[in-house]
Amino acid sequence: MDTKGEEHAFVADLIRERGHKTLIIDTGTLEPPKVKVDITRDEVARAADVDLAALIAKRDRGEAVAGMSNGAPVLLSRLLAEKKIGGVISLGGGGGTAIATAAMRALPIGFPKLMVSTLASGNTSPYVGVKDVVMFPSVVDVAGLNRISRQILTRAAGAICGMVESEPKPSTDKPIIVASQFGNTTACVNHARGLLEKEGYEVLVFHATGTGGRTMESLIEAGLVTGVLDVTTTEWADELVGGILTAGQTRLEAAAKHGVPAIVTPGCLDMVNFGPPDTVPAKFQGRRFYQHNPQVTLMRTTPDECKRLGEIIAEKLNASKAPVTVLIPLRGISVISAAGQSFYDAEADRALFAALKTKLRKEIPVRELDCNINDPPFAEACVAELLKNIGAAKRR
Repeated sequence: MDTKGEEHAFVADLIRERGHKTLIIDTGTLEPPKVKVDITRDEVARAADVDLAALIAKRDRGEAVAGMSNGAPVLLSRLLAEKKIGGVISLGGGGGTAIATAAMRALPIGFPKLMVSTLASGNTSPYVGVKDVVMFPSVVDVAGLNRISRQILTRAAGAICGMVESEPKPSTDKPIIVASQFGNTTACVNHARGLLEKEGYEVLVFHATGTGGRTMESLIEAGLVTGVLDVTTTEWADELVGGILTAGQTRLEAAAKHGVPAIVTPGCLDMVNFGPPDTVPAKFQGRRFYQHNPQVTLMRTTPDECKRLGEIIAEKLNASKAPVTVLIPLRGISVISAAGQSFYDAEADRALFAALKTKLRKEIPVRELDCNINDPPFAEACVAELLKNIGAAKRR
């Protein structure tokens, strides 16, 4: 992709030497390609209904990158559906990386995708998203061949060939349940996971760190999930209050919209996440904090924030097309919110629970249990309710 120089032909030749066919896609706009391409920039632009001539006439790099970033994912998805590609590799700087990784993120998890980039040593989250895009540092600029780039590109070509040639072992085909977890809900999820595995399910656990929540939602949207054990909805606290582990405003929407049975609890909504103490914004001075470790500072949510969180969770769940049950642990929604612990706040918990119960539509059951979220009976109740909801969904 973005075929500006000889380095692209170099990589293509290496791949062909391994016995693989190649399709070279041109996503450039400002300069003509310097290698022979198989799919032209015009085809890429047409995939996004972009007028390439008008785009080129503007000579605006930002608009060009945006336009091709819209077309490349459509084109690559089409090639995959037609079984014309078994892997994808791209080389680039800022613009090339943006375009190519946008296309790679449109491909399913497990499909080989590798980006050789000048940006691979920094914050790669905007390029990787929630997919398994491999970012390969270019070390030197992607601008021709030299003694360094030849080494890097040779290894990168070998890597993508190895990924394509490595066939995963056949799946057990067990139905998948996804679960959200934090350190403060680990005991609950571990116990529930063991019970669900005994029932024949494969349980995928996602750490509720923002990326974890988004990844879990993407798997649900992809239709890969039979049930959702959403024990740890804490990412919404960060989204509302301004913490660093937000999963965005669409968190909790996938299961509701796509009709996947679910269990939802207010796990760890007592906490907002920040980095070391000196990274906490000054506006939160005077709030209650807990030093989880040197890199993580937790801040207790207030009654007003908890009330709003309860309303938000209810709003999301009210859109559910499949059976969903809310379970509330009355003796603490995390390890540190139990009586006698650092984040114990009965008023905040009452505000959270009351808002949830008030705003949920009547058809959504709410179970209140006289235990902490990490007590075995709570995990067992979550499992029982989830199995019941999955069974009800199957009978529909």
